[in-house]
Amino acid sequence: MTLGSDVSGLTTIAANAAKGLSIVVPVYNEAAGLAVLHQRICDIARTLRQRYRLACEVVYVDDGSADATLSIARSLPADAIDVQVVSLSRNFGKEAALMAGLDHARLGAVMFMDGDGQHPPALVEQLVRHWIEDGYDVVYTAKAHRDNEPFLRRLAGRGFYALINWGARQKIPEDAGDFRLLSPRAVAALRQLPERNRFFKGLASWIGFRQIRVDYEPAPRIHGVTTFSAARLLGLSIEGVTSFSVAPLRFASLLGVLLAGGAFLFGLSILWEVFTTGKQVPGYPSLVIGLMTIGGVQLIMIGIVGEYIGKILSELKARPIYFVAEHSEKHFEADKASNRTAAE
Repeated sequence: MTLGSDVSGLTTIAANAAKGLSIVVPVYNEAAGLAVLHQRICDIARTLRQRYRLACEVVYVDDGSADATLSIARSLPADAIDVQVVSLSRNFGKEAALMAGLDHARLGAVMFMDGDGQHPPALVEQLVRHWIEDGYDVVYTAKAHRDNEPFLRRLAGRGFYALINWGARQKIPEDAGDFRLLSPRAVAALRQLPERNRFFKGLASWIGFRQIRVDYEPAPRIHGVTTFSAARLLGLSIEGVTSFSVAPLRFASLLGVLLAGGAFLFGLSILWEVFTTGKQVPGYPSLVIGLMTIGGVQLIMIGIVGEYIGKILSELKARPIYFVAEHSEKHFEADKASNRTAAE
């Protein structure tokens, strides 16, 4: 029985670029800016076709939008690029939408980018160059800085990465986002990971291979404001940590050891005072505080363990990560486009 997987048959050499590039874009209520984003993607697809002879497709995954996102996605033209529209039966969350896009990608390499326009399509060419010319399997992007964010949010971000990387053999790069390119063998490796509670940032780092970081400045949103509130970001952080790391369990164990050690030393100090002075210290306040502290810590530990038990239950149920309600495709015909250009 083989417990590993051999993907050595897939390489990162330029010849492998003939298989093309699939751009996966999860969208949720992005009707106002989707047409503009699609035009930018079509422009970069033309550039990639001319420079690398790279066939491209874009896979829009509608994650249960409540506006006209789906109808606009259906109407987008296959202009220099094949277009797939995958509509999920409801809002399953971004991780499920990314998985749906990965499952429907037909070409060799896969690139993930957001549908709000903050991942600049102009950066796509640089990511492709690192893959084709430099031979990297994973080209991921990260914010160049967080100077424009509130102090508490920056502090929370550092704390998140410190916690998730605590004791981890394969570290997750700090501030790395979902905007990344995976070579064909990296895609093959990622598709073989069976878990349902997925955290793409962690999994893309865990698979290994040659990886390179590209810093960038996020562009302003094409329209509207982000739907990720502080509560949703906290929930996503908890999902990421509990899906990819056992650091909270280790932290709970360490805290238990520290509390037990503190209680033991406190007991020794009381015994020492009784033996040396013959007086017993009135202990009601310290007793109540100690009980409340220990009780609170126990509830926290039970909650942490409960999160992991919930993950185990989800894996055992083995429910599908998503359901597709509608799937459509449009194909770009390069020959007709060339004839039309020549005629003009």
